[in-house]
Amino acid sequence: MKTELNYINLSYQTNSNKEYNIPLSYELFGKDLFTAPIILINHALTGNSNVSGEKGWWKQLIGENQVIDTQKYTVLCFNIPGNGYDHFLIENYEDFTPSDIAGIFLKGLEALHIKNVYAIIGGSLGGGIAWEMLAKQPELAEIFIPIACDHRTHDWLHAQCLVQKFLLNDKDEPLQKARIHAMLCYRTPQSLNDRFQNKYNQEKERLESEDWLIYHGNALNERFSLKAYKLMNHLLMNINTDESALEKIQARMHMISVDTDLFFPASEIRMCFENLKRKKKNISYHEIQSVHGHDAFLMEYQQLNNIIKNIL
Repeated sequence: MKTELNYINLSYQTNSNKEYNIPLSYELFGKDLFTAPIILINHALTGNSNVSGEKGWWKQLIGENQVIDTQKYTVLCFNIPGNGYDHFLIENYEDFTPSDIAGIFLKGLEALHIKNVYAIIGGSLGGGIAWEMLAKQPELAEIFIPIACDHRTHDWLHAQCLVQKFLLNDKDEPLQKARIHAMLCYRTPQSLNDRFQNKYNQEKERLESEDWLIYHGNALNERFSLKAYKLMNHLLMNINTDESALEKIQARMHMISVDTDLFFPASEIRMCFENLKRKKKNISYHEIQSVHGHDAFLMEYQQLNNIIKNIL
C-alpha cells in the first residue's frame, strides 16, 4: 500500500465545550484496509504518523518482515491534532486533554468505518491516549500493548511537565531549553555518565554531554513547532483515564515498562498491573531492562521485538 498523508475532516466539541474543526491526518502501512487485521499505533510526544519506512520513527518494529509485519497487517497511525506534522497547529492548546484526543481518534475510526481493531499499541503519551480510548470503547481491540506509559499522569511526571511548561513560556530559546530538560528525564544518570565520562570537547570548549544536550535542543527546534510542543507537554501532563473503566476493557493487555524509566516508573506500571490482575484474567506484565530510562522503548528494540512477537 502506498503511504501518504490522508485526512478526515471532523467537527469536535472538547470536554471544555470548545468547538473545533479538526483535519485529522493519518497514514496507512501494509495491507489495504479491511483485507487484514488492523493494528493502530499511537505515536509518542514528538513522534508522528510516519511510523514505518525509511524515515519511520518505529521502523525497527513496523515494516516488511518486522515484528509488526506490514505483509500481514494493516497499520494505521493518526497524528495527534496539533502536532504540526500536517501543518495543523492549535493556538489554545489547553482546550484539549488526552481524553479529547482519544475521542477524536475514535471519531476517526468511525469515519473510516473501523468498528474494531486487532491491536492498539502506544508508547509514552500515545499509550496514555490508548488507555483513554479503551476506557471510552472497551470492546475496541483484541490486544492492547501500552509501552512505557500509564493510564494516568502521576505527580512526578506532572511536576516535570510543569517545569517544561515554565521553560516553554520563556522568551529565550524556549523549545531548546525544554528539550534539554526533557532529555534528562528521558535518560538516566548512568546512561549519560557511561556514555560521556566527563569528556571535554576542546574545540567547542564544553563537555561532550553539554554539547549533546544542546544538539538535541537545536535539532528539535528545527523540526518541531513551539505551539505543538506546548500542546504535547500539556497532554502528557493530563492523562487521567477513568479508573473505574479500566477493568471493563476487553482487550488482552500486555503492559510493558522500562526498569529505569524516570517518567513512567516501572513500579507504578507494575502496581497498575497488580491492581488490574485481581479483576482481569487476560493481562500480563513485561519489563525492559536498560540503563537508558524512558527512551529505552525507542532504543532497546531487540527486547521490545522479543516481547511483541510473542503477543501478536
